[in-house]
Amino acid sequence: MFSRLLQKLRAVEPWQRTLYIMFTAQLLTAVGFSVIFPFLSLYVTELGSRTSLSVEFLAGAVFSAQAITMMIASPIWGAVADRYGRKLMVERAMFGGAVIMLLMGFVRSGEELVLLRALQGMITGTVAAANALVAAVAPRQRSGYAMGLLLMGQTSGIAVGPLIGGVLADAFGYRMTFVLTSVLLLAGGILVFWGVEEAFTPRTASAEKRRSFWADWQHVFQAQGVILAYALRFLANLGRVLLTPFAPLFIATLLVDSSHLNTITGLVIGVSAAAGTITAVYLGRLGDSVGHGRVLKWSALAAGLLFLPQSLVTNAWQLLILQALTGAAAGGIVPAISALLANYTQPGEEGSVYGIDNSIVAGARAAAPLVGSIIAYWFDLRATFVATAVVFLLVALISFLRLPHDEAAPLPTLGD
Repeated sequence: MFSRLLQKLRAVEPWQRTLYIMFTAQLLTAVGFSVIFPFLSLYVTELGSRTSLSVEFLAGAVFSAQAITMMIASPIWGAVADRYGRKLMVERAMFGGAVIMLLMGFVRSGEELVLLRALQGMITGTVAAANALVAAVAPRQRSGYAMGLLLMGQTSGIAVGPLIGGVLADAFGYRMTFVLTSVLLLAGGILVFWGVEEAFTPRTASAEKRRSFWADWQHVFQAQGVILAYALRFLANLGRVLLTPFAPLFIATLLVDSSHLNTITGLVIGVSAAAGTITAVYLGRLGDSVGHGRVLKWSALAAGLLFLPQSLVTNAWQLLILQALTGAAAGGIVPAISALLANYTQPGEEGSVYGIDNSIVAGARAAAPLVGSIIAYWFDLRATFVATAVVFLLVALISFLRLPHDEAAPLPTLGD
């Protein structure tokens, strides 16, 4: 069956074959990582602490450690990809991640888990590696469709992973979820190893003096519009993650009977991700036709407006419907920014472009819980929805003011 699938894939254009394989690999890894993500804090509580550090501190560190190390490592791996190949970086992220996730299933304390999470942030980065590979092979006029399909694989995995993880954890314990994640990452890596053929040519000719990593990053930032696109990426991901730590707490306030809190929380998160999955490919393809800036503007505006009434809901079903609509609107934001980055940078530097991009995403993921905690402490949980709406409306405002109407023209930088 696997060999027949590969034969069919070889019949399509090479860039499409790579895209479909990376979609599948992205789906597998997204399922794997989202299987464990909702239960990390509970796993830390089960493991306990072997030092003077509190379990509460370790429960927070298990999230922030991975985000901080990924923020540091991603640009370096991206620059390496431009020198030695993007497929190699995908394999590094997936095979390395498979080993680390397996080790997490056998840790003996919360401190050991935090250390492995920090190592995970340094070694993995499957999203950035996949984005760089697909952006390098896909035609620029099809970049929106390609990035949208890749995002569809990621969000599909995020939609079903928590449910699978919950069932597995209830039946076999938390450790088994890490074994499953390791197996899925290994399967994704094998699929890429056997299925993807990359005709890699380094961007710098052999006769030229090879630039340093720092020079590569400077060159990316000097491209017209890149700083603006990265700023929009940071804000958009800050908005996406701002609510995540507080969603179960807020949903609990809406329920008379909290016995099904985990199920309802998973359903709300899953419906939002599923809605974004449905719209990502369509809006990505639409951006190829009407302009990715236009899709970004209206998607961010719709998401911001839909977050505002969520601060006023009184029942879980109201939140479920609004989250589905918000997820559908936000589905156009990620592929639009990814496509803009591809369109306004040079071929051959995709590794550096998406390595920095992943670092910015990790920075937003690290900052969002802190920002959300401050807002919830000063005001209340409902205020976090208002803050999220403000962030997305800010993305829309900047996009309307700074992105050109004619996307054939170069994007302005924030300093223009």
